[in-house]
Amino acid sequence: MGVEDVFSSRLRMKILKILAQVGELNVSEIARRLGVNYNMTSRHLKVLEDEGVIKHKVFGRICLYRFNENSPKAKAVQNLIEVWEHANE
Repeated sequence: MGVEDVFSSRLRMKILKILAQVGELNVSEIARRLGVNYNMTSRHLKVLEDEGVIKHKVFGRICLYRFNENSPKAKAVQNLIEVWEHANE
């Protein structure tokens, strides 16, 4: 999948922005903040995880998502979000 495919989704960009701001959240909380259902959120999280931008860890039945700090893609996305947000202040 190319960068244009990842960035072409408004929901994926919102997920990345939320994770950049908060750090780590579970699927239900991400879905709640987006105002969309759990399944749709899970699908978008899977795309981002398959690309290596985010990763998850499991605590019992809770699955927490965060940026993959070992990924150059994740660092680039975080940097983009930070620069974009600060430029608009």
